[in-house]
Amino acid sequence: MRRVYFNEEACIGCHLCEIYCQLQHSQSRELIKVFKRESPHPLPRVRVEEKGPVSLSIRCQQCDEAPCVYACLTGALTRDAINEVVVLDEERCVGCWTCILVCPFGTIRRDVDQRKTVKCDLCQGEDVPICVINCPNEALVYKESS
Repeated sequence: MRRVYFNEEACIGCHLCEIYCQLQHSQSRELIKVFKRESPHPLPRVRVEEKGPVSLSIRCQQCDEAPCVYACLTGALTRDAINEVVVLDEERCVGCWTCILVCPFGTIRRDVDQRKTVKCDLCQGEDVPICVINCPNEALVYKESS
């Protein structure tokens, strides 16, 4: 399975991975509209944590034994049998947020306005996730897991 890997030495904390993730998961896919006019406001599925000079891009790790899948009360979180990605069926999500409680990486987010969960889907339908494509320093790499 291919995963996104992070190179801490190359990350400058620019947050472009977050911005392009929001753009990718928006309705309009137009940068100005996403941040100024789009409602509901899309949430990024990735976040950047910063502590002094160190910054870290965090997203779903697509765990082999994903606790979120087992904890999901409605079956909204499943593992795609073909590409092995943990996917969220937003129609089935009831916003109980049990998945958030069990995620060992704290990467699943609450969309309070929509009462749904949001998580990284590795930009399904794209060859390479948008965050990786738009990382200016190549701090994000998409490759086969070892």
